[in-house]
Amino acid sequence: MVYNVYSDYLKDRYGEKVYKLPIGLPVTCPNRDGACGIDGCTFCGEIGAGYENLPADMTVTQQIDINKAHIIPKYKAKKFIPYFQNFSNTYLPVEELKNYVEEACQDDVVAIYIATRPDCIHDTYLAMLQKIKEERHVDICLELGLQSVNYHSLQKINRGHTVAEFIDASLRIKNYGLDTCAHLILNLPWDDKLDVIEAAKILSALKIDQVKLHALYIVKGTKMAEQYQAGLLNLISCEEYQERVITFLEYLDKNIVIQRIIGRAPEANTLFSNWHTGWWKIRDTIIKTMEDRGISQGQCCTYLNGAAVRKFI
Repeated sequence: MVYNVYSDYLKDRYGEKVYKLPIGLPVTCPNRDGACGIDGCTFCGEIGAGYENLPADMTVTQQIDINKAHIIPKYKAKKFIPYFQNFSNTYLPVEELKNYVEEACQDDVVAIYIATRPDCIHDTYLAMLQKIKEERHVDICLELGLQSVNYHSLQKINRGHTVAEFIDASLRIKNYGLDTCAHLILNLPWDDKLDVIEAAKILSALKIDQVKLHALYIVKGTKMAEQYQAGLLNLISCEEYQERVITFLEYLDKNIVIQRIIGRAPEANTLFSNWHTGWWKIRDTIIKTMEDRGISQGQCCTYLNGAAVRKFI
């Protein structure tokens, strides 16, 4: 394969196919409740990213059971990863997070993934998660929304943090033996291919474990939707997005696992999503283009460990 595919990683790690179970917690975001902002990111809708989530007032156990009741008969699944998906799932008292994570540690659960923001990572929480990992024998991965390494783009989308917080969070997570996944939007209107390359370099230097790439959605009812309808956003073509993904993968360390190279969002919730093209078609075109060109992940990752002095060694 031309890149380090997530499904292959799961099979190698756990011996068989593993299925993610989306879990919604009754949490919000510090960029919504006034801690670092009140309006949230300009691209984020009222329900965040939880399009597939069950109601957050259900218990973790109830959500796991309902999701498994759908997946097990269809796919004969035996191993699972509860994914605390929506908003900032470490933005709550540490004991509450501990209770949710422990509730998710069932016999057929091999890992727990927790989506959050870089400014919601603290040593106290990481120590608690490390202890659960060791005592319950589950992997724990913290998925951090970075979206861009361009400081000006982060300001434009009202992200509420900069790259510095992401670097800090990533290093702290590593200190506790937990895994990291970075989320990136490769076609923000203010980013270019140099930002894409720099993102790959930063994630490689930090030794991030996994990456999740998204194309930008224009969600109805958001600030970005207003900008889009007013003609204030210059969105790149699908072909340019594909080229950016290929460039990103070229510069990304080959050991970093790619959860996905294109996301998806319900058409009913969006004004623009994936150029009105099936996400799998975009993914397959990227893979075929890389195969045809003889491109693979990491082939341009030659910039670390004192690249300029290698000729003397």
